[in-house]
Amino acid sequence: MKYSLSEAAKATGKNKTTIQRAIKNGKISAVKGDSGSYEIDPAELHRVFPPVAAQRDAQHPQSNDAQQDKFAAKNSELTRVLELEKELAVAHERASGLEAQKDQMADTISDLRKRLDSSEGRVTALLADDRPKPSLLSRLFSR
Repeated sequence: MKYSLSEAAKATGKNKTTIQRAIKNGKISAVKGDSGSYEIDPAELHRVFPPVAAQRDAQHPQSNDAQQDKFAAKNSELTRVLELEKELAVAHERASGLEAQKDQMADTISDLRKRLDSSEGRVTALLADDRPKPSLLSRLFSR
């Protein structure tokens, strides 16, 4: 199907006079119909002037919005991954701190058990003291 001059202008987003000037300058080949209007082959027209949709896509691609959405989603995912990595690092630090605290408490318990065992021996020795005790009178007069 061939374009008329006004259809060609709509298809390219150009003015009718721009299309007509291109025909007269020989940039676009067109045939005049029986009614005197131009009949322009779409392939010939779009060889010189890209279609409106192609111009719009070249200037503002529709996929640009989709790409921005993808980038935003990936950026959001990367941000979340970084946050999770930070949380994991904090958890590891806390776990290592708790592990050190546990080791310190185990050492303290071991030390206290050793002290208790040595104290028990001394208390037992004191309680089992078999030395003869001086009588009250001997203690009073021995001074």
